[in-house]
Amino acid sequence: MSGFVTFISAGPGDPELLTVKGAARLRDADVVLYDDLASGAILDLARPGANLVAVGKRAGRPSTKQHHVNRLLVDYAAAGVRVVRLKSGDAGIFGRLEEELEALREAGIGYEIIPGITSACVAAAQAGIPLTRRHTSRRVQFVTGADVTGELPQNLNWAALADPEATTVVYMGRRTFPALVAKLIEHGLAPSTPALFAESLGRPDERLVRTTIAELAEQLARGGAASTAAVILFGALAGDYPS
Repeated sequence: MSGFVTFISAGPGDPELLTVKGAARLRDADVVLYDDLASGAILDLARPGANLVAVGKRAGRPSTKQHHVNRLLVDYAAAGVRVVRLKSGDAGIFGRLEEELEALREAGIGYEIIPGITSACVAAAQAGIPLTRRHTSRRVQFVTGADVTGELPQNLNWAALADPEATTVVYMGRRTFPALVAKLIEHGLAPSTPALFAESLGRPDERLVRTTIAELAEQLARGGAASTAAVILFGALAGDYPS
């Protein structure tokens, strides 16, 4: 079966943070299958007349099923058109990229992956801090705050996540962060560990909150459901301010 798909990682949503290569492929596409978080101004880069197809998946909302996204990718590529799959952040980090690649492999369809800026890097940059430091944070770890059911995963490496000398980034953890913090404290992480809460990165309503893991857990427990995307950083560097 012929056809080809380009996976473009859109970054946090700011078109200026899209790679030059990604922008060029987007301008050439006949069909763009895009996530909710990769919509807005970035889609303005698509050529006039391109078929823009929303296939977003958001927690707590009606979402496109993954098997339907896979089918669309295969069907459009098989028709011989130039297909772009526009995914938010970096597609390789908690972006369900593997399921879509597997569908293309099984159908004999070629693809390329154009990396992008993940929200961890954007959050740190917007806060004016590094993700690493030679003597106080020599390791960065990314973890998902939600399993396939939307609950906190139970098989996480708690000893690693409770390491005070690591910078830890939690994706999709707004709802489960209070439970995560309870486990971290149980495994020895101090409640006063600095935390950075970043939501709507790269958008006009962007918000950064510097606090502690215990205080943030309390705030999120009281906050209820929210529709904006957020990422949480914690560790020594999360409390730093630009000098």
